[in-house]
Amino acid sequence: MLLFDWTFILLIPAIILAIYAQSKVSSTYRKYSRVPASSGKTGAEVARGILDRNGLYNIDIKVIPGSLSDNYNPRTGVISLSKDIYYGRSISALGIASHEVGHAIQHAKNYSALAFRNGFFPVANFGSKLAFPLFIIGLFMRIPSLMNIGILFFSAAVIFQLITLPVEFNASSRALKQLNNGGYLISNEVGYAKKVLDAAALTYIAASLMAVLQLVRLLALRER
Repeated sequence: MLLFDWTFILLIPAIILAIYAQSKVSSTYRKYSRVPASSGKTGAEVARGILDRNGLYNIDIKVIPGSLSDNYNPRTGVISLSKDIYYGRSISALGIASHEVGHAIQHAKNYSALAFRNGFFPVANFGSKLAFPLFIIGLFMRIPSLMNIGILFFSAAVIFQLITLPVEFNASSRALKQLNNGGYLISNEVGYAKKVLDAAALTYIAASLMAVLQLVRLLALRER
């Protein structure tokens, strides 16, 4: 009943954007993964170079399985790069590797949005796990207070998604600046790297829109 309720229509814009974002990321990544960077450096070499330029000698870099599974873990101080990014010498590889370094720089400089997101994560994670079970139980048992608690918990997940946007945009901005200032990419290559990172940012925008519209849907169901 909940899955096929008329309010599901509210999610259609987010679903369309998510499909488009995934397609855009894949096509843009593939396009610029075939364009070698003039510096000839690998993603791992560029990441190490940027880290060292910023005094982050304690941050380790490791290769992990998967495709576009790259991430920075602030708890362990490790940047994990997928094989194609770690060993790759393309515009895509350097752009994505430097983006993860951007998160490490944010962490080192106590970037407020990142600090808030990291601190808020346990709350958002807890809320996202309980939100729908509580809401559905409240919906079918006609207990408005339980539905309200579910909505409140889901709101925490929405806040987390929204705060992720400036964090990701800022990491990309830092990455492009480091690539340019460090001479890892020349001017037109920086523009290509920006296209790769902008495409990746679409996935976060789509996720945020989905979260917001899902919250609106829950509110509509409660009012009904």
